Amino acid sequence: MAAYRGRIAPTPSGHLHLGHGRTFWIAQQRAAQRGSQLLLRNEDLDLEHCKPQFAADMLTDLRWLGLRWDEGPDVGGPFAPYVQSQRLSHYHDVWRQLVARQVIYLCRHSRRDVQQALRAPHDEQQEMIFPPKLRPRDFDRNCSSPGETNWRFRVPDGRAISFVDQRMGPVSRTAGLDFGDFLVWRKDGFPSYELAVVADDCAMRISEVVRGEDLLTSTARQLLLYAALHESPPQFFHCPLLLDEQGRRMAKRSQSKSIRQLRAEGHNPAELVRPWAALM
Repeated sequence: MAAYRGRIAPTPSGHLHLGHGRTFWIAQQRAAQRGSQLLLRNEDLDLEHCKPQFAADMLTDLRWLGLRWDEGPDVGGPFAPYVQSQRLSHYHDVWRQLVARQVIYLCRHSRRDVQQALRAPHDEQQEMIFPPKLRPRDFDRNCSSPGETNWRFRVPDGRAISFVDQRMGPVSRTAGLDFGDFLVWRKDGFPSYELAVVADDCAMRISEVVRGEDLLTSTARQLLLYAALHESPPQFFHCPLLLDEQGRRMAKRSQSKSIRQLRAEGHNPAELVRPWAALM
């Protein structure tokens, strides 16, 4: 890719917290340093939790924090729409490519089936590896639609998936050991996170992805999708996670204080972002 293109990709399943703000601020700074473009994409495929009000609030909160973007759902751009729930036809096209290349398979096994097939008790803090013995023997190349079932990517067991992170240096994960066959399409009719972000980052010509270091294993999965689609992957910059006052990683589910709350309390956004410069 000739030009640097970065992105920020919030999920409107709640109000953004300061950890989100820091990651997106770093993405903006990395684009600004290169005099290049930054886009905002609304990743709203979790229809149960993503709400229009959260989507509107996230734009307001990020602008208050000082973020600006060149393309997005509120400003338009050449790769619209920038809202994932409006891009389903594109995801179906990518799904068809993966079916034709025999790298994904229809999977009717439930989570309970997977758990029962595991030989040892599963640690909920670790990756649950999909048991190879539950894989089908053959791929189905004749499906025209994913239907109401799950689809998984068959990983190359034992292969090291390696990349050089722009902050952390060399990173490697082993397929079949650190992660197993992963979902690319959900039975509710929507693509998984892995498929959707790869499809969109390719289509929107993203050259660098900035996100939290909790997604390192997710990056390894996505590199397999880039290869299967014959696409060159972007570079990656994984940020350290921001911890709360109790030393826990900030998360919406743990009700970490939101950017909106900080704004209501009268905080100065310039003071909030000042410590982040050391991470660049």
